[in-house]
Amino acid sequence: MNTVLLHISTAQGPAECQIFARFVVRHLIREAKSQGIAAAVQTASESKYGMISATVKISGAAAETWSQHWLGTLQWICSSPVRKQHLRKNWYIGIFRLPDADLPEYGDGEIAFQTCRAGGKGGQHVNKTESAVRATHTPSGISVRVESERSQHANKKRALALLSEKLAEAHSTRAEAYARQKHVQLYQVERGNPVKVFEGLSFRERKMP
Repeated sequence: MNTVLLHISTAQGPAECQIFARFVVRHLIREAKSQGIAAAVQTASESKYGMISATVKISGAAAETWSQHWLGTLQWICSSPVRKQHLRKNWYIGIFRLPDADLPEYGDGEIAFQTCRAGGKGGQHVNKTESAVRATHTPSGISVRVESERSQHANKKRALALLSEKLAEAHSTRAEAYARQKHVQLYQVERGNPVKVFEGLSFRERKMP
């Protein structure tokens, strides 16, 4: 099954871009599912107006071909719904494909565990068994240490959960940096050449030539 990660970015754009990004994420997912393609938000940075950025996972035999129609600059033509006196009517966001290597996942053998004695203040309260656990994602070097639980098994389980969170955070940071760079490049070069255009508060899609 083909899998594609699409990153929707406002590049820290204003409220109007964030409103547009929220609509695009929802519209993209609905359209994908109507085509029999699985689509789900993996990560999202939300704001009071909408979304600053989001990563959507697209899966299915047609994911590769279908996603190509969404890559590039998207334009929303509409008077600002939050700044009534604002003269600007054109708002832009970008959609980029993330490198597959950035997936925040790990396989068998990529997590190294080390056990050590949990800390304590001394005396009878010292944990004399090696119940603390350090889990390290060997490809990235990201690691966590857990000693809050009483058993090694519980600490190991907690360490895996925390490591997954750290990997997701690292992925999100890399993805946003990558998308911001691509967005700036595309915005400068193709601001007047969007792949999709939507109009008005109803986000009616304009037919492209």
